[in-house]
Amino acid sequence: MLRPAPLSRRLLLAALLLPAAPALAQPCCGPVTPNGERLLQRLDASGVDHLWLPHKHVNWETGEVDNDPHARPAATHCSAFVASLAKQLGVYILRPPEHSPVLLANAQMRWLATDGGSSGWRRLPDAATAQQSANRGNLVVAVYENPDRHRPGHIAFIRPGQPSAARLAADGPEVTQAGATNAIAMPLRRAFSHHRGAWPDDIRYFEHAIAWSS
Repeated sequence: MLRPAPLSRRLLLAALLLPAAPALAQPCCGPVTPNGERLLQRLDASGVDHLWLPHKHVNWETGEVDNDPHARPAATHCSAFVASLAKQLGVYILRPPEHSPVLLANAQMRWLATDGGSSGWRRLPDAATAQQSANRGNLVVAVYENPDRHRPGHIAFIRPGQPSAARLAADGPEVTQAGATNAIAMPLRRAFSHHRGAWPDDIRYFEHAIAWSS
């Protein structure tokens, strides 16, 4: 009489016979490293959900409302938030006083493309590479320059995470942003939805290493 196979062997055979999970359902971009977790903590603690509020005049560095009666409130403060948090992390990106807060995101895009390399920034080819870089704990921005230089562009931070390949293709990575809607975490596609034509082909990605040891 044949003896049944040991339980461990039967479980292994059953696992081999199960259909493989679709590749698109798998996490696309590698694990979140300890430095990636540190970056997440800084993004989560940024206060952007209640600072750098739209349609307020704010201090670009703190995000707090500036009640200057002569100041003209800006519609959004995406670029000021990016400049401020980058400064806190020891990373330079074009910011006041080198450029006015007005239309700063457009100027940041041009600066990243032309002068950012000399300050340690590097362009990334696509959203998946941007997600991988953020997962390793690098500061990664997604940025759109409005073709009409009299209208604002947009910029946001890529959050470390493990979206599936399908989710990444459909909605992009999650971002932390100030904007028309401030958010600790929001899909990139939605974050850039106020800029017609930005998603998906006109958004650019750049990375900068963070000196976490310091």
